[in-house]
Order: sequence, then C-alpha cells, then structure tokens
Amino acid sequence: MSPSVSGPTRKARAFAPGHVTGLFVPSTGARDPRARGSLGAGVVLEAGVWAEAEWRPGPRLRVRLTSDLGRPLEISEEVARRLAPPGTGTLSVTLRHTLPVGQGFGTSASGALATALAVARVSGRSRSKAVEVAHLADLFGGGGLGGVAAILGGGLEVRARPGIPPFGEILRCPFRDSLLLGIAGPPLPTPTVLNDRKALARIAAAAEGLGALTRDPSPERFWDASEAFTDRAGLAPRELRDLLRGLRRRGARGAQAMFGRSFFARLPTDERRRDTLRWMARRGVPVIELSAASKGARGSRLPSRVA
Repeated sequence: MSPSVSGPTRKARAFAPGHVTGLFVPSTGARDPRARGSLGAGVVLEAGVWAEAEWRPGPRLRVRLTSDLGRPLEISEEVARRLAPPGTGTLSVTLRHTLPVGQGFGTSASGALATALAVARVSGRSRSKAVEVAHLADLFGGGGLGGVAAILGGGLEVRARPGIPPFGEILRCPFRDSLLLGIAGPPLPTPTVLNDRKALARIAAAAEGLGALTRDPSPERFWDASEAFTDRAGLAPRELRDLLRGLRRRGARGAQAMFGRSFFARLPTDERRRDTLRWMARRGVPVIELSAASKGARGSRLPSRVA
C-alpha cells in the first residue's frame, strides 16, 4: 500500500475563546491583507469554540466539518480545506460552541482559529500559518475585522495596529471584572454601514476614546470608551439602547457587543445587583455571566493510533 493511503490516524483538539468588541475603527486599506483589520478594544472571554480534527489516510481527499449548530460554517470549512494535510485521506473536523452565535461574541473568529489550530496539528503546519489562514478566511468571508488577532491572548486587548503578527500590534492587560452577556433580540447581519463613508466617519468620531486607551490601557478607560462608542455610533437597535439605559440607571456599566443585538455589562456589587438581575428576568432577557480569559487560543495533540 502506498504511503499516501496508509499511516497513523492523527487527532488534535483546540480551543479558541470568544470576544466582545467595545469600540472599533475599520482599517482595511493595507495592500497586504495580513495587515488589515481594525483598531479598537475588547475583552477576550473564557468561553468560545472547541474544535477536534481527525486525519485518516485513504484513497481520496475528503474534508468534512460538522458542528452543534447543524448548518454549514463556510469560514471554518474554508480554513479546514486550506490546512488539510497533503496527500489523500479524510479530514474530519467537529466544532462545539459554548457561546451564542451571531450576536457579537466573536464566534466566527473563534471557530476559524480553533479549526485552524486543530487541523494544523494533524497536518504538521505551524501555528503562525494557522493564524494567517484563519485571519484571511474570517476577513474575506465577512466574519469580522480583526477578531482572530484579538483572541491570540487573553484579558483586555487594545488593537493599536491592525492585522495579525508581525503586522498588527495588540496591547493587553488583565481584566478581572465578571462580565454579564445578554441578548436583546435575534442576530444582526453585518452592518451595511461599513460601506457607508458618512457612517464610517461617525464611527471614527465615536471611537475618540481609543487614543487614551492605547496610551494607558485599563478596564475603567475601556468601560468609558465603550459606553461612549455605543451612544455615539448609533449602531444599536432601539430595544438594545433602552435596555442599556435601564442597566446604567441601576448602577451597571454596559455597552453593545459589536455587531450584535446584544450587550456586555459589569453589574454593581451591592443590593442593586440583585435588583438588576430581577429586572432583566422580568423583561425576559437571556443572560450568562462569565469571566475574561487569562490566555488566548491554544491547541493540543491527541494520541495517534495506527489505522
């Protein structure tokens, strides 16, 4: 039997965290797409996407990607095809999501990066190649503007220069606030405002707090800048704006998760915390509480076995 259809079955697993963006400015003009993305800031989440990849040598090349969502995931599928091992065989990838999809929690980028890291492990490709493929697939597939770079580490991240390493630059600092994530309605499509010059000018003006945050990153500056961005950019639907005003009246900090009909918030720590949670329950707002991730995406090789 030829080497192309024999050999060990290889398996690997990877995790990539989700992410919420509080403010951003698109930056897609670089000639090299690896230097495109956005300036901005966000928090890396402890939940995200798990990927498991298995490579089984065989007579034909096949790539199969399935997930708990039960629908095609074109960006992650493109990543798997581009990083599949050379030769013939079956590459099977399974994704499991631990965050809501399509609500601004970064699942497109985390799915792409988790897939990339797991497949790269079974194909013998480098981490840097996996990051590059995930970034380009997410960028050109309409998934996001820099989410892959953001989740390479943990905590509070500030995108001081767009793109993945070595093109981009991300500043990081610990983020110890517990975050409440909430959903105020069905998913939002990627805003058409990203092709609207006037809207982009409004977004850039709304992100004026990014300069101070870049010079001295801190959670308090991030909350200030994110709330101001939500209020000034005008991207939040009315029901979400009303919900955020109610949260702030009760002592919470809160902003829209870009781009979702969703929010992230820091609850007050006194009696108002229970009052705020009861208020959201009466409104029927689904929420989850979780911590920021202390580290970014990572992969691990699983034991191989002989086919």
